[in-house]
Amino acid sequence: MALAVMVLLCGCSQNIFPIRGVKKTVETPTPKVENTIATIQPDTIAKEAVEATRAELPVVERQPIPEEWTTIKDDSLVVIESMSGELDSLLNSWYAQTYLMVDTTCSSTISNPIFSDTVYTDRLANLPCLVPMVYNQTVRSSIDRYATKLRHQVSYMLGMMEYYEPIIEQALDVHGVPNELKYLPVIESALNPVAVSRVGATGLWQFMYSTGKLYGLKQNSLVDDRRDPMKATWAAAKHLRDLYDRFGAWDLAIAAYNCGTGNVNKAIYRSGGKTNFWDIYYYLPRETRGYVPAFIAATYIMTYHAEHGICPMDSKLPLTTDTIMVNRLLHFDQIAAVCDIDMETLRGLNPQYKEDVIPGKFLPGSLRLPEDKIRTFILSGDSIYNYNREKYFSEEKVKVLKGQATNTGFVVHKIRSGESLSTIARRYRVTITDLKRWNNLRSNNIVAGKTLKIYPR
Repeated sequence: MALAVMVLLCGCSQNIFPIRGVKKTVETPTPKVENTIATIQPDTIAKEAVEATRAELPVVERQPIPEEWTTIKDDSLVVIESMSGELDSLLNSWYAQTYLMVDTTCSSTISNPIFSDTVYTDRLANLPCLVPMVYNQTVRSSIDRYATKLRHQVSYMLGMMEYYEPIIEQALDVHGVPNELKYLPVIESALNPVAVSRVGATGLWQFMYSTGKLYGLKQNSLVDDRRDPMKATWAAAKHLRDLYDRFGAWDLAIAAYNCGTGNVNKAIYRSGGKTNFWDIYYYLPRETRGYVPAFIAATYIMTYHAEHGICPMDSKLPLTTDTIMVNRLLHFDQIAAVCDIDMETLRGLNPQYKEDVIPGKFLPGSLRLPEDKIRTFILSGDSIYNYNREKYFSEEKVKVLKGQATNTGFVVHKIRSGESLSTIARRYRVTITDLKRWNNLRSNNIVAGKTLKIYPR
């Protein structure tokens, strides 16, 4: 009967309760059952299952949503960077192919079904959230973008969320942050831990250099804790809690996460002291006006993806992992060879190490491994550190690594093809004059493959 309930729920695309996936069903011979069970009709089973789902949802007291919030229209929104087609293309190439695979048991659709505004309003109202799930034209446009142009990106994010969700939920719970904010990385980075924005914000939570430093995230040429899913998530949870304690509203905390406390304070002042996102909406920067609606849309699509015919991909990253502290120099190649683990898994579990090196001798760091490889690592003893040691850590290389690991005042940027001093300056929010002075450049000409020393703001 439990199987029948699952199959029936997956087929009810109009149901307004959350459904996590749409699985293909396999026909099997009908087993002999007692008459009392056989007389139960499918509609009755589905209704009982829905009632059970309703009973399990936590009760959240919410104030009625004012009509003026639901009638907001804005045709001048700036599309958030993570919702651009460029990132969708990126995720469906290297990262998605490396860490995700298509779930062949899930039946997706090519086109997005059409739903009325009432259905969207009901579904959002049905979510147990502390952030007001307002439905209006700006929210609808973000939902439509996720459900149509970004369908493949949503599939990718659902697969990655399988791995990141437990990490994020624990940190949010400890800091008293609403559970639905686990979807903030969806609009920040599309759940790509190595994502870098146009202005240099990095990681799942897109921390800028200065904000990362403020919350204790180490950043140098070898290690960038902003790319560490665990450390960055705990820092983000603390940051969000600090913003809530300052503004007293989660939607304003989300807005401030995007544009900073100064811009939110200005909007509150210009609105005459109002303290709700939708009341100060038109006084905020254009990108931030689309940020909270995008968050609501992300929360919606990650919950109701099945109703839109979107299937999660399956994550290749091991769901059961553990960490061990490393206080010696260690290269990923050494770990891969001795512990028999592929490099891409190592990089996927430890994206904070930019050059595949753990500079533990100078900056002790954690190493995350599949749980079954932790024992192998421990039992290998010194052999793992001595494997091809001279190749990776010659005396000359160790001197270079020491300087890279201990100097946290600057970062080293490797110049990519097509980059110029102006594009690099914009990314790190510095001036071209600064770049030339820091690197003793006499002209604006730079060469791909070379490096620049940068002191971010």
